[in-house]
Amino acid sequence: MVAGPCIARFRTGSAGFHLDQGSGGLTATLPDGSAKDITVQNVTFTNAGSTMAGNLYLPDGFSEDRSYPAIVSVHPGGGVKEQTAGLYAEELAREGFVTLAYDASHQGESGGRPRHLEDPASRVEDIRCAVDHLSALGYVDADRIGVLGICAGAGYAVNATMTDRRIKAVGTVSPIDIGAAYRLGWDGSEPVATQLATLDAVAQQRAAEAQGADAAHVPYVPETVDETTVPDMAEAHDYYRTPRAQHPRSDNRMLFTSVADIYAFDAFHQVETLLTQPLLMVAGSKAGSLWQAEQLLPRVNSPKELAVIDGAGHVSLYDVPEYVDQVTAHLSSFFTKYL
Repeated sequence: MVAGPCIARFRTGSAGFHLDQGSGGLTATLPDGSAKDITVQNVTFTNAGSTMAGNLYLPDGFSEDRSYPAIVSVHPGGGVKEQTAGLYAEELAREGFVTLAYDASHQGESGGRPRHLEDPASRVEDIRCAVDHLSALGYVDADRIGVLGICAGAGYAVNATMTDRRIKAVGTVSPIDIGAAYRLGWDGSEPVATQLATLDAVAQQRAAEAQGADAAHVPYVPETVDETTVPDMAEAHDYYRTPRAQHPRSDNRMLFTSVADIYAFDAFHQVETLLTQPLLMVAGSKAGSLWQAEQLLPRVNSPKELAVIDGAGHVSLYDVPEYVDQVTAHLSSFFTKYL
């Protein structure tokens, strides 16, 4: 583990938290007057020779002489560790877990060329490498490691869990399979003709780049919105492209040629047989992506639960305090039970 200075992380918009940076880490005074020390360390690990950048969250009263359950937190497509993945890593550290949020390969502070690539295979392997890192820490109980994924990170988390038996439980927030979301559209209604036309465009771009053309990029979320924008996408714009949660390393750029690999990816392939670990899905009642969780639920044969947060959309669960509190309660109960 490579440890750097402590870095402050706290919930945007949360009321009742008073933060002080002291020599022992980040101290958060809670509304009831109690205090918890949150220690956050910069760490690195490797995936296929690339250096991965992460933030490791250590719980209140942390001691290297103790043994802790641990959770890997996986960010959405286009996100970075400083956004919702880090927020939930912090929340679960407050509940007594060692947690690790990191930037995906080719993105954020992590290595990997080309930049801005969204490669499902690398994203799944990132999770396995993060588990490698946690399992090598003397204070982590290697038999009590779980994974949390948010949005596209949820699909990657489920996929990794199916083939990595070291992962004992998988929790998800606003879960989607990124392959289905790109093939079928946000609401699942994209016609096949449109899918094929998109792949034709990807093929033409790849051919052009092979002849020396510049790489083409597409946005993860809309750069502008109007009255016709799907509500979840309008809120995604508000989250990623305004001061609400905007981060300089989350620049809303994805290589267009990534779409071919995304289309070919099925996060839940063979979930009926390979997923034997417990699964929790937390989704908003108003999320346009809710259909993905509802369709996955009957396919899973391991212990499973779908918790629907009333009134929430897809992105609402990323950082809105009243929803984060509810999601964290579900996640804490789930991971405490199964780790």
